[in-house]
Amino acid sequence: MMAKTRAMITGVGAHLPDYILTNDELSRMVDTSDEWIMTRIGIRERRILKGPYGPSELGAEAIRELLQKTGTHPDEIELVICATVTPDHQFPATANIISDKVGITKAFSFDLNAGCSGFLFALATATQFVENGMVKKAIVVGAEKMSSIVDYQDRATCPIFGDGAAAVLLEPTTEEIGVMDSMMRVDGSGRVHLHQKAGGSVKPASHESVDAREHFIYQEGQPVFKAAVSNMADYAVDMMKKHHLTAADIAWLVPHQANMRIIEATARRMNLDPAKVMINIEKFGNTTAATLPLCLYDYESKLKKGDNIILATFGAGFTWGAIYLKWGYDGAEAARNNKPY
Repeated sequence: MMAKTRAMITGVGAHLPDYILTNDELSRMVDTSDEWIMTRIGIRERRILKGPYGPSELGAEAIRELLQKTGTHPDEIELVICATVTPDHQFPATANIISDKVGITKAFSFDLNAGCSGFLFALATATQFVENGMVKKAIVVGAEKMSSIVDYQDRATCPIFGDGAAAVLLEPTTEEIGVMDSMMRVDGSGRVHLHQKAGGSVKPASHESVDAREHFIYQEGQPVFKAAVSNMADYAVDMMKKHHLTAADIAWLVPHQANMRIIEATARRMNLDPAKVMINIEKFGNTTAATLPLCLYDYESKLKKGDNIILATFGAGFTWGAIYLKWGYDGAEAARNNKPY
């Protein structure tokens, strides 16, 4: 019997803007404080992309690093999926712009919007193309300029989000490593609690919509928090049960970096040692589709071939899910090439 072809992550790259927006600076913009933000969310600072640039700028830099680290030529890439909720333009796809910026000319590329679950959904999608043999090398990049849709007069949402990008390279393998399984769900009725009111075709931009500040993130904190805690944890635990994994079998949980309390609740449900949980929310905030690959980038040096990893996420839509993967390489040497932020 032929061995099953799986999609394996063979490298990770990242890029963050230089500008650091601290809680102290935020407290001079809105009625908030470092203590309030740290207690309720767990974020100390976030990166902001200044100037007339979109997430393609960040995504292109992340992919350049990824190609350099893995010794991959742009012509070898056959697919690019960009997960984003803050595209450069309504069209063309930000993935197309990124491909052009890095010289990827022999691929097809498209954007995927699943809110904060975007990277996980995109990784599951790219996995199918690799597993069925349609492509040999695929890139999945999460790239966001959340600052472009954050209302810096809204004390409830403006501390949460930051800008950034990270990307992974997927290649086929017949070893028992790579993406083992994925579970994903949506509940569209949750959209009323987390969305952007204007800017789409239902409510195009107008003087009225701009004056009403309807082009920013609208979020009702409590229902979003409640749904995130239950669904993210449920799917992480369900994935463990499906594959008969105990907490001792899991090397790492890679949770979406939305809120420290959500992360901690998910780890508790999994009976996981906090030392096995990837966390960088304090430094970068919620970079939406970029949080999961940014965690993989930050922790790459600690990853070992065969490590059992659960990725878990929740986002606007509502969207949520989990991926079980076995890490494909020893990350210590690769991480030496990571750019310092």
